[in-house]
Amino acid sequence: MLPFETKNVPDKYDNLAPDGSEIRLLHTMMGGGLVHCTLPVGGISKPVYHLTTEEIWYFLDGRGQVWRRQSNLEEVVDVYQGVSLTIPRGTHFQFRTVGESPLQFIIAGTPPWPGADEAVFLDNGKWDYS
Repeated sequence: MLPFETKNVPDKYDNLAPDGSEIRLLHTMMGGGLVHCTLPVGGISKPVYHLTTEEIWYFLDGRGQVWRRQSNLEEVVDVYQGVSLTIPRGTHFQFRTVGESPLQFIIAGTPPWPGADEAVFLDNGKWDYS
């Protein structure tokens, strides 16, 4: 049995995700994990897909856009406080901040994040991230 935990979102990020976003670690259990993600004002993530994990995102603050592609299905959605979306395994995706404040959201992932090699970089996405 795992002990229960309580944690506040740290002020300083723990890691930079492979896509360039700031990750604050919250909790990991056997079946999945939970993190707080921030993309700074003007930020554009690198386009990636995940080999084995899938994620649910819930937006807390800021405004942005998320691009997702699976085979012939492709879309860009506007995101802001209260919006949630899914990133199924293998989905190509990229996101960006629009507006005057950082884009902040919670990510629930399953199975737990195995490490940086999980994210495969794409040659191109929706937006230039350089």
